[in-house]
Amino acid sequence: MIFRNFLANIRQLDWGIIASALILCAFGLEAIYSTSFLTGNFLNFKKQLIFIIIGFLVMIMMSFFDWRFFKSHSSIIIILYFICLALLGGLFFFKAHRGIKSWYDLGFFYFNPIELLKIVLIILLAKYFSKRHAEMYNVTHVIISGLYVAAPCALIFFQPDLGSVMIIVALWFGVLFVSGIKPQHLLALILVGAIAISLGWSFGLRDYQRQRIISFANPQADALKTGWNQNQAEIAIGSGGWWGKGIGNGSQGQLGFLPEPQTDFIFCVIAEEMGLIGVIVILGTFLYFVSRITSIALHAPDNFSRLFAAGFCISICAQALINLAMNVRLFPIVGIPLPLVSYGGSNLIFTFAAIGILQSIKANEIR
Repeated sequence: MIFRNFLANIRQLDWGIIASALILCAFGLEAIYSTSFLTGNFLNFKKQLIFIIIGFLVMIMMSFFDWRFFKSHSSIIIILYFICLALLGGLFFFKAHRGIKSWYDLGFFYFNPIELLKIVLIILLAKYFSKRHAEMYNVTHVIISGLYVAAPCALIFFQPDLGSVMIIVALWFGVLFVSGIKPQHLLALILVGAIAISLGWSFGLRDYQRQRIISFANPQADALKTGWNQNQAEIAIGSGGWWGKGIGNGSQGQLGFLPEPQTDFIFCVIAEEMGLIGVIVILGTFLYFVSRITSIALHAPDNFSRLFAAGFCISICAQALINLAMNVRLFPIVGIPLPLVSYGGSNLIFTFAAIGILQSIKANEIR
């Protein structure tokens, strides 16, 4: 009976979303392998391969998990939420990694609790608004949900990790919109957001963060310092041409000119080595991946599962759009990885975990 249920579950999986996720992972593996030639150290490539295998197994495991458990056990969600807050607060007592207190050093890899928080927040917001979708006229629900988001955002902002704050705020706005927030409430939130940005610029941002944003507008003004990242990214993408320079032949990625080629600027490595054709393929794969998530959201059996799928889709789209915009100088550099592509175990494994929950939702449609 167990084996039969296993086979039935496997047949019900959305293999389109799995295939597109693995293709994106393959692009990332290629870029990580290629940039490893610079140092001759392929440890990150090996670790990323292990992360993909672990993530895939986690996805399969979560596809068997009954997502309705979260819907029925509010206390579990709240406990997970406060665990995330504790983990974020605990980071301030550990040594900073590259000037940012966002990771726990576990030896084999750095654990980033923000990735767990994103999934927990998606579940929390889906649970909260699924019970109140007919009461969105009440501004109290907007405020309460905003407090859920504000607490972790404050901790993350002072790590400092401005990019992750932007993703979480985008997630909140997106779920509010899907839940049916009143237009006047949305406009009021935008006004409050504008005031918060102004105050954050004056009192919250560090000098190097301000310089990054200023250099975004004119990277040539200080091409060898604050504008270096943007300039090298543009050179890498532009030099790829139609077909690219070939795997392992990209000058910007191979010679160390491109900053963070395995994480923030991995898209530039792909564009330089695979050219416009490679860019079209990876963007097309992302679009198909998002379309599969959207399809699950549209066919979800209830409001909770619909909002979870929508929240995950918003989170993925926000991360991908900001990362791609950073790479082509349409957005300041804020340190956001490209989902499923950039190096990193936490982001990859928790993304696969969320995909597994989506698979469980899709299987429930068939049942």
